[in-house]
Amino acid sequence: MYAQVIVDLLNSETDKIFDYKITLPDVSIGSRVVVPFGNKNIEGVVIGIKETSDFDETKIKGISGVLDGMPVMTKETLALSTFITESCFVTRASALRLFLPSEMRKGKVREQYKKFVTINPDIDYKSAIDSLSKNAVKQREFLESLSASVKAGYTESVSRFGATAVKGAVIKGFAILIEEKILRSPYSNVSGEKKNVSLTLDQQNAVNTIVNTEKQTTLIFGVTGSGKTEVYLNLIEKVIKEGKTAIMLVPEISLTPQMLKQLRARFGELAAILHSGLSAGERFDEWWRLRSGEARIAIGARSAVFAPLSDLGLIIIDEEHDGSYQSESSPRYNTVEVAKFRAEYSKAKLVLGSATPSLESFLCAERHEYELVELPERINKKPLPVVDIVDMRKEIRRGNNTPFSSLLKDELKRCLDSGNQAILFLNQRGYSKSVICAECGHVIKCGNCDVSLTYHKEDDALLCHYCGAKYKMVDSCPECGSKFIRYGGVGTEKVCEELSKLFPFVPISRMDRDTTQNKDTHFKILEAFSKKESRILVGTQMIAKGHDFPSVTLVGILDADASLHFSDFRSSERTFELLTQVAGRSGRAEEAGKVVLQTYSPDDPVLSLAFRYDYKGFYEREISLRAATGFPPFTKIVRVVISDNNEQTAIEVTKAIYGELKDVYERNKGEFRFFGALKAPIKKLLGKFRYEVLMRLTPEREDIIKTVFYTANKYNNKKTSVYLEINPNNLN
Repeated sequence: MYAQVIVDLLNSETDKIFDYKITLPDVSIGSRVVVPFGNKNIEGVVIGIKETSDFDETKIKGISGVLDGMPVMTKETLALSTFITESCFVTRASALRLFLPSEMRKGKVREQYKKFVTINPDIDYKSAIDSLSKNAVKQREFLESLSASVKAGYTESVSRFGATAVKGAVIKGFAILIEEKILRSPYSNVSGEKKNVSLTLDQQNAVNTIVNTEKQTTLIFGVTGSGKTEVYLNLIEKVIKEGKTAIMLVPEISLTPQMLKQLRARFGELAAILHSGLSAGERFDEWWRLRSGEARIAIGARSAVFAPLSDLGLIIIDEEHDGSYQSESSPRYNTVEVAKFRAEYSKAKLVLGSATPSLESFLCAERHEYELVELPERINKKPLPVVDIVDMRKEIRRGNNTPFSSLLKDELKRCLDSGNQAILFLNQRGYSKSVICAECGHVIKCGNCDVSLTYHKEDDALLCHYCGAKYKMVDSCPECGSKFIRYGGVGTEKVCEELSKLFPFVPISRMDRDTTQNKDTHFKILEAFSKKESRILVGTQMIAKGHDFPSVTLVGILDADASLHFSDFRSSERTFELLTQVAGRSGRAEEAGKVVLQTYSPDDPVLSLAFRYDYKGFYEREISLRAATGFPPFTKIVRVVISDNNEQTAIEVTKAIYGELKDVYERNKGEFRFFGALKAPIKKLLGKFRYEVLMRLTPEREDIIKTVFYTANKYNNKKTSVYLEINPNNLN
C-alpha cells in the first residue's frame, strides 16, 4: 500500500503529491507523518492511500513515523484545503497549514503532564505511619497531608517537605507517583451564570425560520441590541442536541472572552476557543479538544473557521460585514466563502448576522439566494439612541481646539453626574497622527514605508503603524532644521490626557492595539469597565461592536470623517458600518442612550443616513452607485501587487506583467470595466517599492482570473514579490 503525501514545504517546485510506502501501522488518510525527503526527514500529511504506484516501486521510500494518535485532518477538512488551494492560488502545503497550530506543526509544543503523589491504596495507611521512626518527622507530615488531600503535586510536595521525605515514602511503597495530563485552559477565570431567557416573538421567529428554511445561508439583519446573540445560542443548542458541532466566529479577539462567557454558561466545557492570541500550549490543547470531540463548539476570530470539528451542523459569523474576515496575508481567503464551502459540504446551516450587512450579503438576500431574517427592534423595546451631529468647523471658529465639542463636554458631565458610563470612539491610536514642521511643512515619515509616523507620548517615540519601526522623537526638522514642530491629528492617548484634565477624579480606560498586547488585556479592560471600575472607555474600532454595557448611556464619536475620505470604493460603506455599530453601544438597558457625532462634513449623505440608522436607504444609494460605476459586487477586483527593494526592478516586472496581460485584455475587452498599471497607493512598504496591475472584471470569468494568476506567478521569486488579490479589503 502507498500513501499520497503533501510535504510541509511552501516551495512551488515541491507542490506535488509524493508516494511513500506504508511500512508502519496507524497510517490513514489525514495522518500527520514524518517522511524522508532528500537528505532529511520532514513532516507531511497523508491525503490518500492507494494499492499501487505509477513510479518505480524499488525507488519509493517508506514513511518514517506517525506523529499523532489520530488523523489531524478529516475528509471534510482535506476537501476544504483543496478548495483553498484552488480559490486562493496557493500551494497545497500553504493551505494545509491553516488547519494546524503552527507550534504543533513545528514540533515545539506537545501535551503537558504533571506528576502527582498519592497514598498507595494497597497498604494500610495507619500501619504505614506507625512504622515510621521518630526521626522521620517530615515523612510523617507528608503522609498525613496526603491523606487529607488525596493527591498532591510532586513538585509542590518536594518544596514543602523535602525531596528525601517524598522520595523515601515512594521507595517504601507508602506513596505512589502518578502522571496526569494537564489542560492549558485559556481564560480559565471566564465563566458565566446560566440564565433562563425567554425569546421575544421576533427572536423565536428567527430561530424557526433558520431551522426550517431550505436555504443553506441565512442573513440576520438586526439592529444593535436586538438580541442576535440569544438567537445564536438557541441555534447552537439545537445542533448540539442533534449530536452535531458548531463554529461561532466574531470579528475581534477582544470579543471572544465575552462570547466564551456566554457559551460556557450554557454549554460548559463543550466550548473551546481558538485564536492567534492564545499561548502555544493553550491553542494546542483547545485544538485537540475540538479534534477529539471532547469540545463540540469552536469560538474564535477568523482562523476558527478552520476548527477541526466533525459532524458540523452550524456556522455562525457575527458582524459578518467586518473587514477582518478577509485575510490580508497568504492564503488570502474570505472567511464567508470558506464557511459557505464547509456548510455546503457538511450540509450545515450558515448564519450571517449584522446590524449593517455587507452590500454583497444584502444583495444575495434581495436575490433570494440567502434567507433574510429581520430583527427591527431592540429586545427591551427601547428606541435607538438619539444622535446629535456637531459641526467641528464652528467649534474651531469659536476657539475650541480640544478634541471635544462643547456639547460633548456637557453630555459627558451629565452622564458622569448621573452615575452612568461613556464610550469615546476614535479610530487612531497614539498621541498624534503625524509630526509636522511648522516652517517648511515637512511631515516626518517612516524610512521603510511611504507613510507618516505617529507620535506616542508614553514612549516618547515615533512609530510606524505599518511595519512597526520605532524612531526617537525629533526636536528639530530633519529637512530645514527648524525647532518649530507641531502635531497633526489626535490619537487615543491624547484624548485620555485631555479627558484627565477635564475630569481629574474620573477613572478612564483606553483600549487600542497599544494597550492590548497580551492575551488577557482585552478581557481585563472590558471586565473593569463592566464593573464600573472605570467610567469612560476610550478606544479604536475594537470597542465599536459586539460589546454590551448596560450603564453606557453616552457614546462620543470624535472624528466621524476619518474613514470617509479614503481613496477606496468601500469608504462610504465602512464609515456607515462603523458609525452605526459604535452608536449602538449606547442605551442598551433601561436608560435612554445618546450619541454625539463630531464631524467636519455635517452635510455628507452617508453621515445623514447613519444619523437616522437608515441602513436600507444607505444600501439603495450605495448599490446603485456600485452598479453604475462597475464596482463589486457587480465586478471582481483583481489586483497583481509587485514589490522589490529596487524600484527599477519593480517597474520592469510591472511592465512585463502588464504587457502579457494586455493581450488577455484585448481579447476580452467586454469582460473588463478597468485595466491599468500604476503605483500602489502606499508606494513603499516594509522597505520595498510597490506597483500594481489593477483590473475590474465581470464576476463570472474565473478563467481570466486563473490566466492572470499564472501569468503573474511566473515573475514571483526570492527577490521580487508578486502576488494576486481578489476583491481585497484594503486597496492601499
